[in-house]
Order: sequence, then C-alpha cells, then structure tokens
Amino acid sequence: MKTYSKKTTQNAWAMYDWANSVYSLVITSAIFPIYYEASTKKTILIDGVETISNTVEFLGREFVNTALIGYTGAIGFVIISLLMPMFTGVADYLGRKRFFLRLFSTIGAVSCMGLFFFDANTTSGLFATILFYIMAQIGFWLSIVFYNSYLPEIASPEEHDKLSAKGFSFGYVGSVILLATILGLYLGKIMEIKWAFVMTGLWWLVFTQYSLYVLPAGKSKALVDAKILVKGFRELKYVWQKVKSTVRLKRYIQAFFVYSMGVQTVMLVAAYFAAKEIDWLDDTSKTNGLIISIMLIQLIAIPGAYVMSRMSAKWGNVKALVIVNIFWAFLSVGAIFIHSPTEFYVMAAIVGFVMGGIQSLSRSTFSKFIPEVKDTASYFSFYDVSEKIGLAIGLFMFAYLEEVGTMNSGVSDTALSGMRLSLVSLVAFFVLGVLLLLRVPKNEVTSSSEV
Repeated sequence: MKTYSKKTTQNAWAMYDWANSVYSLVITSAIFPIYYEASTKKTILIDGVETISNTVEFLGREFVNTALIGYTGAIGFVIISLLMPMFTGVADYLGRKRFFLRLFSTIGAVSCMGLFFFDANTTSGLFATILFYIMAQIGFWLSIVFYNSYLPEIASPEEHDKLSAKGFSFGYVGSVILLATILGLYLGKIMEIKWAFVMTGLWWLVFTQYSLYVLPAGKSKALVDAKILVKGFRELKYVWQKVKSTVRLKRYIQAFFVYSMGVQTVMLVAAYFAAKEIDWLDDTSKTNGLIISIMLIQLIAIPGAYVMSRMSAKWGNVKALVIVNIFWAFLSVGAIFIHSPTEFYVMAAIVGFVMGGIQSLSRSTFSKFIPEVKDTASYFSFYDVSEKIGLAIGLFMFAYLEEVGTMNSGVSDTALSGMRLSLVSLVAFFVLGVLLLLRVPKNEVTSSSEV
C-alpha cells in the first residue's frame, strides 16, 4: 500500500473542503434558496386585488414557504443525529473511515443532482424535492464527521488551528469558483439555473476522489455480528462518560451546543431572510444582490479564518471564541433593524469575517480538548451529534417564530414581524454561548476537583 508524505496527506484532507463546500454555498446559501423562494411564491386574488402569497401546501397543511424549508432542515438534522452514532462508531471499529467518507459524499452529491427535478407546483414534485434536500443534507453532514475525525491523525495539536483554517479556506475558494462559473453560464443564457444543482453534485463527486485516493483507509476488521450496529451508541455513551469526567471538555461542549445553534442557523437562513426582509428594487436586483453578498461572505471568510487562528495563538482558543460570539450577538441584534441593500452588504461582510473564524476555531478547539485515543471518529461523532441536535432545535425555533411573526403581523416592515422575530432566538443563543464559554477553565481538570 502506497503511503504519502505528511504535507501531501494534509493537502488531500483540505481538498475535501474544496470538494464539499459547494454544497454549503450553492444548495444551502445561494442558488437553491433563491430558486426555492421564487418558485414557491405565487400571486393570488384577495377581494379582486392581486397579492403575493408566500405560503405553500405540503402534506395537507399550509406553511410559510421559508418556514417549510426550516422545518425540513430540522427533520434532516434529527435523522442525522440518529444515524451518526450508528456509522461512526462502526467506522472506527472496522477501520473503514475512508469507505464511509466515500459512501456519504456520493449520496450527498447524487442527491444534489436530484434537485434538478425541483417542482413546487405538484405535491409529488415538492415531496421529491424535500426528499432530495434531506438526502443531500444527510450525505454532507455524515461525510463531514469522518473527514473531521482524520484531523488528530494527520496533524499534531499545534497544527490543528492552521490546518483547520486551511481546509475552510480551500472550501471558500472552490465554492466561489463554481458559483462564479454557474453565474457566468446562467447570465450568458447558456444554461437554465437548475443545472447548477447538477454541476454542484459533479464538482463534489469528482474532487472528492483525490482525497479518497490519498487519505489512509485504515485496517479493516471482520464484521462480528448485527450488534455492531449499536456499537456507535455504546461508543457515544462511553464518550459522554469521559466528557463528564473532565470540566473543561464538558463545559466546552455545553457552550458549543448553544452557540452553534445560532451560527449554523444564520448560515442556513441568511439567503431566505435577505430575499424576504430586504427592500430590493425588483426581482433582478434581489437576485444579483443576494449573489454578490454571498460571494462577499465567502471571500471575506478566508482572511477571517486565519485571523481567528492568529487570535487563538495569541489569546487562546476559548478567549477567541468568546470575542467572536460577542460579535455574533451584536450582528444578530443589528440584523433585526436592517432594511436596505447597503445595510445588508455591510452586515454580510462582517458575517463573512467571523463565520470562517468560528467554524474552524470550534473544530480545532474540540480536537485539542479530546484525550489521546484511537477512536477519534466516536469523539467527533459526539461533537457533531451535539451540533446537529442544536441545529434541529435552532431551525425549528426560527421557523416556528417566523410563522408566528407572519400570522401576527402580516407585514415585514415592522421591527418584530416574520423572520425578524426569529432573530431574537439567535441573539439569545450567542449571549448564552458567551456566558458558558466564560466558564470553560484554561487547563483540564477532573470533575472531582470542580468547585
């Protein structure tokens, strides 16, 4: 079996960010949200007056269109939280990390291509779209846990922050290149926008192959019996016991669980918020403005990730996370009151800067805090399960509050109507996250010594 140098292996690892980040940009942040919001919006007559309706019927109930996608995401993350323990514990036991990385990246990529058949006008078409959306979500996030679990194996603790930031930077650059290509082909009237979903799946699938070729496969073991399927849950229980025995790791997980609700929810709903709540001149300016702001976020996130890495080196990971969470809290408050495109561009630039930092720093902080063990996939499964449960709660609360705000006011230009009411929950997540991070001790201590 051929082996590769440390640098080559690390670069191959970072290349998976290049491959999969197009999902985050095209499907969750840019093209699909714009396409979905426009396709599920319709004109209806109320007392003879044409009115724009943002509701969609699904499974016998009418939903606010963006709330439906929020509920869909929440359901997807619940499923992911249940599947992760089953697969990640098994992967370490069988030594099959690379196999599962291949499996779930393929599921995600193919499901992205399936969104080509998006149709909001029929029940079956909308159901198929929701199904492909959830499957792409499952493929992406389950592949990420195997990807993350390689980090302690291919880099020393001192290299984690820098390599983690490098991976995110690769992802931002790659995703912007694909998005720019898609826009060029679409604006040049060379292709319909729905082909963007096929291009995203192909990009993800093709570029993943280099990472799979270089990264170590692990030593395969024989499958003992069907009980191996519950081994992942046993591993999580074991990890939880280890987490409870140390104050620093336990308190960090508690803080991460809370503030990640806010961070990931912002990234998943930002485009929908901008499409509905910002006063664009017309649909063309809205589409162009959203694309510009999203590309701005991606590009500014690159230096942001490295600045956060430097901050962590100077002040420590936890202090850096406290600072960036305070930024997020102020940003969430400010977003409640923005209306003009210019205000949104400024907000997007600031979000981009702190977005890359908090993602890469959170991942590397956890990798530093876990004990030296061989079953790293189980630890990162615990980390990701915590994040996904938090995301399910965050998305559900955001969608529910949006529907409440929409029903109560019926307008979007008051301070706390529609999605603006939902932003209150994000402020709470970040403030509580800061308070919990302040309780994380600088050095590891056992629970018996906790005061």
